[in-house]
Amino acid sequence: MDSYDFIVVGGGSAGCVLASRLTEDPHVSVCLLEAGGKDTSAFIHTPIGMVAMMPTKINNWGFETIPQPGLNGRKGYQPRGKTLGGSSSINAMMYARGHRYDYDLWESLGNKGWGYDDCLPYFKKAENNEVHHDQFHGQGGPLNVANLRSPSELLERYLQACESIGVPQNHDINGAKQLGAMPTQVTQLNGERCSAAKAYLTPNLARPNLTVITKATTHKVLFEGKKATGVEYGLKGQRFQIKCTKEVILSAGAFGSPQLLMLSGVGAKKDLDAHGIEQVHDLPGVGENLQDHIDLVQTYRSSAKRETFGVSLRMAAEMSKAVPQWMRQRCGKMSSNFAEGIGFLCSDTDVQVPDLEFVFVVAVVDDHARKIHASHGFSSHVTLLRPKSVGTVKLNSASPYDPPSIDPAFFSHSEDMEVMIKGWKKQHQMLESRAFDDVRGENFYPVDAMDDKAIEEDIRNRADTQYHPVGTCKMGTADDKFAVVDSNLNVYGMSGLRVVDASIMPTLVGGNTNAPTIMIAEKVGDSIKQQYALLKQTNTAECELA
Repeated sequence: MDSYDFIVVGGGSAGCVLASRLTEDPHVSVCLLEAGGKDTSAFIHTPIGMVAMMPTKINNWGFETIPQPGLNGRKGYQPRGKTLGGSSSINAMMYARGHRYDYDLWESLGNKGWGYDDCLPYFKKAENNEVHHDQFHGQGGPLNVANLRSPSELLERYLQACESIGVPQNHDINGAKQLGAMPTQVTQLNGERCSAAKAYLTPNLARPNLTVITKATTHKVLFEGKKATGVEYGLKGQRFQIKCTKEVILSAGAFGSPQLLMLSGVGAKKDLDAHGIEQVHDLPGVGENLQDHIDLVQTYRSSAKRETFGVSLRMAAEMSKAVPQWMRQRCGKMSSNFAEGIGFLCSDTDVQVPDLEFVFVVAVVDDHARKIHASHGFSSHVTLLRPKSVGTVKLNSASPYDPPSIDPAFFSHSEDMEVMIKGWKKQHQMLESRAFDDVRGENFYPVDAMDDKAIEEDIRNRADTQYHPVGTCKMGTADDKFAVVDSNLNVYGMSGLRVVDASIMPTLVGGNTNAPTIMIAEKVGDSIKQQYALLKQTNTAECELA
C-alpha cells in the first residue's frame, strides 16, 4: 500500500499514541515510520536495562551538542530513543507531569485550550494509576503507572533528608500540589517497563488499518504547493515515497521534527540556503526556542552495598540471584529504575512555584553513567526547572542521515547560574544531612559549600541535560513570528501538516517531559478524530441535500 489517510513520522511517545488512537476508527488508515528498530530488546523491557542504553548507542541516537561556552567549552550529551517507543523505551520511567502553572502559562500566551483544566482530562485518559484513585488520576488508560516493587531502604533516608531542609513529604507530586518529595512512581506494568510502544502500539499491531515500518529514515515531506501530500523515506539503501489523503504528522521530537521541516524546505531562508535547500515556506521559528533542563549530579560512595548498585563482586553475586527473582516474580533489583526518589522544591523563600527538582538515585552516576567507578554509592540530581537560556536546533547538512546541530545555550542567561548555585547548595545540604551519616562515604567531587565561585566552576565543569529538550516547533499565536504551529498544532502557512510532540511546547514544564508529551498526543489525537468526524458528517449532509 502506498497511500494512507495519515502518515505519522516518528514512533516515539507521541507517535505511538497517535497511531493507536487514530486507528481506533477502522475506516482510517495510518502508516507509522520509525528510524529505529523494533522494541524487542531485553534492555528495554527489563527496567535496569536502561543503564546499558542511556550511555551507549543501543536503541539510542546518542547525540552531542555543539561546544557550550556555559559548560566551559564542553559538548553536552543528548540521549534520545531510537526504537519504537522512542525515549520512553530508554528513560528512567519517572512519571511526573509538571505544575498547574506550566499549562496555565501556555494558555496565557494565547494557546487557547491548553490550560491545566483542559490538559488534565488527557493525562487521566492516558493513565492507569495503580495507587492514586482521585480527581487527578485515571484508571483504565493504556499507560500503567505504579510504585516500584522493590525500592531501596535508602529511599526512606532520602525522604528524611529532604524534610531536614524543609522539603516535606508529599504522597503525590502529580496531585493537588507539587511541592515535596516522594518515592518515584514509574511507568511500569508487572515489574516491566511500560513504554508508549508497549502501552499503545503493541496491543494494536494486528489492526489491518495500521502499518508500522521500522528502520525507515524519513528524508522529507512531499508537497503540492503548500499542501503536504506524503513523505519520502529511505530503507535498506532504497528510496520510497508514500502518499496521504489527510495529513502528515511529524512526531520526531524536539530535534527530529525541526530537522525534518528544514530538510523539507520549511524554515528560515538563511538556514535553508546554507545547505542548498529550496524553500517551500518561510517559517523563521523552526528550530528556534530550544529549552532544556540543566542538571548537576552529586555522588557519594556508600557502605550500604546491599541497598545500592555498584561495580563489585558483591553486586555480581546479588545479580545472580536478582535475575531468576525477576524472571519468576518481576521484582527485586532488576525492577529498579535507579532514580527511586523524586522531589520538587523552591530555590528561595520568595519563589511561589517549585523551580528545582531532586532525583535520588541508588547508584553512582557520573557523566550519564559513562564514567564507571569500581564502588557502590548513591547520587542526587538537582535540576533547574525553568531555565531562561534558550537555544536552537539547526541543520549540519542537507542529508537526513546527519545529526542536527544542537545548541541548548546552557547558562547563556545569567539568572540560570544564580538559581543553579542555590540548588547546588540545597542538594549538598540534603545529602550531608544526618539521615545519611552512617552510610555516606566520600564525595566524588568535593567542593567548599561556602565558596560560590568554586560551586559555579563545579557546575560549569560537570552539569548537563536532564534529557528534556522541547520547544523547537513552538505553539503560539499567528502574530508570534517564532510560532511554528497553532493551538491545534497545524503548521502555520501549510495544510495537511502538523507537529505533535515535545517540540511544540512554548515553554518548558517544571517536571519530566514524557507524561506531558503523551498527554499532548492524546489531546490532539482526540481533536483530529473530532475534526474529521465532523467533516464527514458535513459532507454526508451536503450529499443528501444534493
